[in-house]
Amino acid sequence: MGEAVAHATVVIRRLMREARFGALGTLEADGAPYASLVAVAPDAEGAPTLLLSGLARHTRNLQRDPRASLLLTGAAAGDPLNAPRASLLGRIAATPDPDARARFLARHPEAETYADFTDFSFYRLDLREAHLVEGFGRIVTLPASGLLTSWDGADAVRAATEGVIAHMNADHADAVALYATRLLGEPEAAGDPWRMVGLDPEGCEIAAGETVRRLEFPQRVIDVAAVRQVLVSLVTQARTKTN
Repeated sequence: MGEAVAHATVVIRRLMREARFGALGTLEADGAPYASLVAVAPDAEGAPTLLLSGLARHTRNLQRDPRASLLLTGAAAGDPLNAPRASLLGRIAATPDPDARARFLARHPEAETYADFTDFSFYRLDLREAHLVEGFGRIVTLPASGLLTSWDGADAVRAATEGVIAHMNADHADAVALYATRLLGEPEAAGDPWRMVGLDPEGCEIAAGETVRRLEFPQRVIDVAAVRQVLVSLVTQARTKTN
């Protein structure tokens, strides 16, 4: 893998894990493009999940033609046109994933008030490729392979994910805050505390308010003991930085 491709892979994967909103492009009956703002959350593999109403125009478009694009951006920079953004292309369809609700509400707790309405359903983008722009002349298009997280051999981690997240938030909130402030350079949470909202064999996501950050693990983990070891190692590293 070339240096440019490796860098683009990291940036796209981070955008997919950290974005809470995106611009969704669907196709009208006459083929015209239609853009709308949607809330997003990654599934276990990192693919975007959306909570959509069957009454919405974009949902009716997807039911007729599932081809879509989803623009995710890290435009917190001073110049949004120099901030990384990725257009994800693929097909969107309703997902049977039993964890979709919990993962989505971890990023968007306010959606709990309507998530169970009969006209709302969870949808997933089946990613075909991603087009990354990081500024003038810094453009890369990558296939979906390599952008999603593999769970091969990590069934034990998948089974324990919900429990690990709950344990970290209930008993080790101080460690989660250190991950954010010392390892990711985020400020102390002024309102909502930093909490863990996602975990997979390659890293975790932590959030405070409207900010979500991805923390990559130094190595891939495939069992619960390895998860514990890497989380302890990271908090030790964070405390060293504190000192």
